[in-house]
Amino acid sequence: MRFGIFYEHQNPRPWEAERSEQQLLSDALEQVELADRLGYDYVWEVEHHFLEEYSHSSAPEVFLAAASQRTKRIRLGHGIVQLPPQVNHPARVAERIATLDLISGGRVDFGTGESSSGAELGGFLVDRERKREMWEDSLDAITRMFVEEPFGGWDSEFFQMPVRNVVPKPAQRPHPPLWVACSRRDTIHLAAQKGIGALSFSFVEPEDAGKWVKEYYELIDSAECMPAGFGVNPSVTVVLPMMCHEDEATAIERGIDGAHFFGYSLAYYYGFGRHRPGRSDIYEEFLRERDKRGFAREIISPDEAPLGVQIMQQGLGSLRGAIGTPEQIADLVRRYEAVGVDQVVFVSQAGPNRHEDICESLELFGEKVIPQFAEQAEEAEREKLERLAPAIEAALARREPAREAADDYVVDEKVDLARARRSHPARPPLGPRELAREAKAALQRGGEVALAKVVHGASNERLERRFGNRFAQRAIFRGMAGRFDPAFARGFQGEILYELGYTTNGAGPDRWAIRIGEQTAEAVEGGAADPAVTIRIGVADFARLIAEEVRPPELFFDERLVIEGDFEVASRLGEMFGAPSGY
Repeated sequence: MRFGIFYEHQNPRPWEAERSEQQLLSDALEQVELADRLGYDYVWEVEHHFLEEYSHSSAPEVFLAAASQRTKRIRLGHGIVQLPPQVNHPARVAERIATLDLISGGRVDFGTGESSSGAELGGFLVDRERKREMWEDSLDAITRMFVEEPFGGWDSEFFQMPVRNVVPKPAQRPHPPLWVACSRRDTIHLAAQKGIGALSFSFVEPEDAGKWVKEYYELIDSAECMPAGFGVNPSVTVVLPMMCHEDEATAIERGIDGAHFFGYSLAYYYGFGRHRPGRSDIYEEFLRERDKRGFAREIISPDEAPLGVQIMQQGLGSLRGAIGTPEQIADLVRRYEAVGVDQVVFVSQAGPNRHEDICESLELFGEKVIPQFAEQAEEAEREKLERLAPAIEAALARREPAREAADDYVVDEKVDLARARRSHPARPPLGPRELAREAKAALQRGGEVALAKVVHGASNERLERRFGNRFAQRAIFRGMAGRFDPAFARGFQGEILYELGYTTNGAGPDRWAIRIGEQTAEAVEGGAADPAVTIRIGVADFARLIAEEVRPPELFFDERLVIEGDFEVASRLGEMFGAPSGY
């Protein structure tokens, strides 16, 4: 088990002297220096733009460069670099990563991602529907820039570049380990298929994470693994809030507001928020709305019990994570270790958490917990790589090799510009008929990504027209039943009744049941005789929920979602049918 610390550089309002951005960065560098001395393995730093209060970390390469000169051994993780070319040109990414790797003595891990917040994608005018393609395209180009001498050029619809030798080259060969940010099971599968590490931000319980880890390593060890880079980095990491103290009540008092603001502000920018740049006060809104949004403070109490990442009580959910005593956190880590998680990364700098408390927490964890895992970490890593060596070798043999550029190429600005002007035509906007066809195809495939395209930005009326009919609903419920995972049912067998009503046209409710057996599930039109859980929700909100544009707590506390019956079963429904923890 490896341990890391994670930074968003959260800066909740009011932005007074003690919360200045300069002080924030200075404190964080001091914390990283301390973590290096204490034996933490990684510091991870995100790249976000325009996300006031949630993340003031828009230039992680600068922060990590400063950290590299104040530390000796801790690895420097970009977690993550945004790869759409409008945000970061691939050549600039390759140059920055390689330079940081050189000045740090080969300590860089290269985390990548697409971004998914509207503030960022819209701010850089990135087409949400194409961002996955942009990520794949840029990652392929960047890894080639690391190894090709010279880089053989690029001509995709997303960016064009002539032959150039991209220098410097990184210290680590063939290049620093690759990672991708994950919040859903399908992204973890994608990470394994591309032979890169999975950085999971879904706050998943250890017992549930085990299923994801098993599937990840099965894919690494299969013919489906086609490496994105020129090396394979088999690793699964989970991220948790953390505050450690010998007294559990003190740990909660010092850390729970920060953990909850972290979760609230994340949901704000990626879900329910209506942001006014430079005007919205997210922290003030958090204090006012936290209970209604699923971050109830009062249900987090010191009881000396094993830690739960998400606490359920009387149908209400609240985030906790690794906030407790050294013994409680060590027990939580052992549960992750037991299911095969390779690294646990802690978020301590969050919300109003104080620098002094963060440092004390880091020290206590470093002194009391890290030594319990340090001795076996190297041996476990060595055994894992030995076990996977044949699979890694086979995967790399499937990867298209580095290219050789023509010896007679000569830099010619006019020729290069003329070639660039023959770029691929832009994709025309979709009309009503094309949108309808996409909706139908998405429902037939049961594909979350395609479904999200149809749902994003649509009005209630439009969603009700698209999904308020038997054909669309049958496709959704059959798709859910087809993705049923009995591991997350934990032995439950019975019926879940969905009543889709509250439509603006006054129709409904439409009733569908999912009948869960020992190993399979089936969708049944009509009612259920004795459902274990009954869910009442409007058609438009149901579509957004399935597309993961809203979370259940938001709908629940806005009284747009009614749940009756067994809340413990209800809390696992999302994961039973393939959604992240909490859906």
